[in-house]
Amino acid sequence: MAEPQQDMREKPAGEYKQGSNPQLPADPGDAKPEDTCVGDLELVLKVRIQSPRENDFIEVELNRGELSYQNLLKVSCCELGIEPERVKTIRKLPNTLLRKDKDILRLWDFQEIELILMKNRSSELVEYTPSLTEKPCYNSNAAKLTY
Repeated sequence: MAEPQQDMREKPAGEYKQGSNPQLPADPGDAKPEDTCVGDLELVLKVRIQSPRENDFIEVELNRGELSYQNLLKVSCCELGIEPERVKTIRKLPNTLLRKDKDILRLWDFQEIELILMKNRSSELVEYTPSLTEKPCYNSNAAKLTY
């Protein structure tokens, strides 16, 4: 006769082992910040404005239930004190442009984000490009070389 099957949820006494659940830390002191309930509610990103002079980040918290491109833009601009209309693109460092909500949903805690601003409004309309007559075309040092 076949043995009665035991319910998988019920384990005989003595089979419970600390750390047997891979989602729970073996020692409560070993818990990482992302293991806590607060980490589940918020996404923390490091954000800065692209600038050759300034390279410091600020940390920005976004509600995980409201992750979207527009929300990231709004919160980042508010924290940095700039208008959202001035932001040309958002880049995940080192080299990935964020374009849509799906890109934002893939972000992890403490990833570095950079806001790339548009140039001044006056230079947006007409970028100055020197004409050929304004560029030096003749290299006097090259003329002195002998072959």
